[in-house]
Amino acid sequence: MIVELRQYTLHPGARDTLIALFEREFVTGQEAAGITVGGRFRDLDDPDRFVWLRAFPDMEQRERSLRAFYGGPVWQEHRDRANATMADSDDVLLLRGPGFAAPAGGGPVAVTVCHPSAPSFAGHFERVLRPRLTAAGRAPMAVHRSEHARNTFPALPVRTGEDVLVWFTAGEAPPLPDLSAHLARDPHHLRLAPVG
Repeated sequence: MIVELRQYTLHPGARDTLIALFEREFVTGQEAAGITVGGRFRDLDDPDRFVWLRAFPDMEQRERSLRAFYGGPVWQEHRDRANATMADSDDVLLLRGPGFAAPAGGGPVAVTVCHPSAPSFAGHFERVLRPRLTAAGRAPMAVHRSEHARNTFPALPVRTGEDVLVWFTAGEAPPLPDLSAHLARDPHHLRLAPVG
């Protein structure tokens, strides 16, 4: 799957307004255009941040679905209200992976974003880090890697020139061993609460 991890910075106090509109109009509107809408979250460390995921079978379907949704009646009717809540909607990682929906029970979710210093980190993650996390009861629920394909819908920017490995775990961000030999910079953690 092609997955977008979208992090929106909103105007102060606007997050609940956007979430209500998103849940009422944009989930079913995107699904009708062939988009799989994944987890939607409040950032626990930033009251003005909304984080969400959506997925597509491939880049060609992504282009078709985004054109259908953003050119369609749902977005046209509600875009001004949605855009009025947003200070920045361009923090988007284009990934390859299984997508991710919040686990049942609505508990917090941690997202760990790593910037490997070499392609070998993916192998290190699978051989060493995933088993260690699993043994500690913090098994990653979904793992994603950068998708470096050309952005087929340039009206919506994505972050480029980055290579990331991203994983989701239930609860707080798991403690990690020293990864400085494998990463270009320290891991970034998001602490999220599912919407709903």
